[in-house]
Amino acid sequence: MNSPQKNGKKILLLLCLAFAIPVIAAKVILSFELYNGGATNKGELLNVGINYQSLDMPNPQPQEWQLIYQLPTICDNTCKDRLYILQQSHTALGRNQDRVHTIIMLNEHSDLAALETFDFVTATPNLALSKLLNNQEFIIVDPLGSMVMSYPITTDHQAQIMQGKAIIADLRKMLKLSRIG
Repeated sequence: MNSPQKNGKKILLLLCLAFAIPVIAAKVILSFELYNGGATNKGELLNVGINYQSLDMPNPQPQEWQLIYQLPTICDNTCKDRLYILQQSHTALGRNQDRVHTIIMLNEHSDLAALETFDFVTATPNLALSKLLNNQEFIIVDPLGSMVMSYPITTDHQAQIMQGKAIIADLRKMLKLSRIG
């Protein structure tokens, strides 16, 4: 028959293992990057500190959420699709339309003829912002002027539609959680 002292040591050892094993397992899983976090955003988060002030540019719509896009030199069908998706994304926001402004950044070489059928707010970016937008990305800007999220260029029409849905989903989530703008 087991003595009470030996039985107590077994119970203590099992109790310690019951608390230690989950901690050790979590450490191993995180160390080997076997766990992907529960990110729900569809766009790519930008580094903290990229804002209008750090780029030495005045904010074209202060205290408002913004979706910005730089119009290229030649606006081909992909560009026209992107402008259409911008317009439709803004419309799809419904009651939150007034909180978000779509701003098309124009430089001296931009194809202004592409904007004839659209009604967008336009602004002229400085060189730093123009370089940031050079990859034809959509960028979401928060009411404080910080660049929050970007969406890389896609050339496939179906991929652009999916990207528009992703922008709407991310914007709705941010607008729901935001107390400003």
